[in-house]
Amino acid sequence: MSVDDATLARAVEALRAGELVVFPTETLYGVGCDATDERAVARLCALKERGADKGFLAIVDGTEMLARLTEEPSAEARALMHAFWPGPLTILFAARAGLPEALVVDGKVAVRHSSHPVAASLARALGRPVAAPSANPAGREPARDAAAARAYFGDAVACYIDAGPIAGLPSTLVDPGPPLRVLREGAIPRAALDEALRGARHP
Repeated sequence: MSVDDATLARAVEALRAGELVVFPTETLYGVGCDATDERAVARLCALKERGADKGFLAIVDGTEMLARLTEEPSAEARALMHAFWPGPLTILFAARAGLPEALVVDGKVAVRHSSHPVAASLARALGRPVAAPSANPAGREPARDAAAARAYFGDAVACYIDAGPIAGLPSTLVDPGPPLRVLREGAIPRAALDEALRGARHP
């Protein structure tokens, strides 16, 4: 299902105003906000019913935007970015100072360059990273279509982008280390990660 330009424009306007938006990614539907807006991120925490001990991932549209979140990716992180971005790989980076607290856990921020055209377009048009956890309250089943997200959140979300049902696996979540730690194995298997890192060390 395609998404029209007017819907995308409304979503970006909502993000700029500090509102929340539900949108598709390559894995699940996400509920997001401007990741650099402290008050918007606090509203996202309240909506998700989620404590500060579990950070929100942020979607970027490339390495230039990544620099808003971290100073210098490690060689291992760069190898994984080269192999799997854009795509369903969420990588932990050392967080820059001054980020909203809910994005940072143990000094690290989780980031993904989404391969979904809508998710990527939102970050690009906003010009800032988009905080984008799955579209469900804590402990509930992630929404795989816009209707399920609307049933969870109703009018607390300013804009819903409906791109039809999504049946993807969650993103794989890694700390590139070294050593590499796979914190959640999802759409990208551990073996593929190890192969990418071996290739980077022995081109």
